[in-house]
Amino acid sequence: MNDEFRIGMHILAVDDDRTCLKILGRLLESCQYHVTTAPSARMALNLLRENKNKYDLVMSNVHMPDMDGFKLLELVGLEMDLPVIMFSENDDPKLVMKAIDVGACDYLLKPVQLKEVKMIWQHVIRKKKTSKRSNDDPRFKWSRDLHHKFVVAVNQFGVEKARPKKILNLMNIENLTKEHVASHLQVFFFISYALDF
Repeated sequence: MNDEFRIGMHILAVDDDRTCLKILGRLLESCQYHVTTAPSARMALNLLRENKNKYDLVMSNVHMPDMDGFKLLELVGLEMDLPVIMFSENDDPKLVMKAIDVGACDYLLKPVQLKEVKMIWQHVIRKKKTSKRSNDDPRFKWSRDLHHKFVVAVNQFGVEKARPKKILNLMNIENLTKEHVASHLQVFFFISYALDF
């Protein structure tokens, strides 16, 4: 089932570094994804606008000269319902948080690894499920107060035993879903790891 789905996926990869783009393209193809590459964010946006239903997922570098990955991510979020994965050599937690806040479903470090690429199909499935559930819902925003409550909940269970469902039940916030908590938990662990490193 997973393999069948993965083989049919169309991915748009974006990076102004043509060598990195070629390597990423080959990596994606080795996982049997259909890949289109774009050496600039503007070209990627044109491809997406011309073929809105062709792509399942976008992978974009953060730092590009013509338009940065955040602007591309923002426009994709406004114009089409596609999951976007950001990647960069920079593991600054503030940058990771910004990417997730703007709407990225994941943030990978360059060079992107094969094991990570093998798992990206999950974001497409998740996006399709959440789109069906809440077509008109605004994107969930994590306020400072909400994040504080989240951290208190994580600390109560301890990092090792903190699970999205447990945190969700303890926080007891209206409109907060298990998916929101799971995604925030993933970012939280990434940042904690980056700060300890």
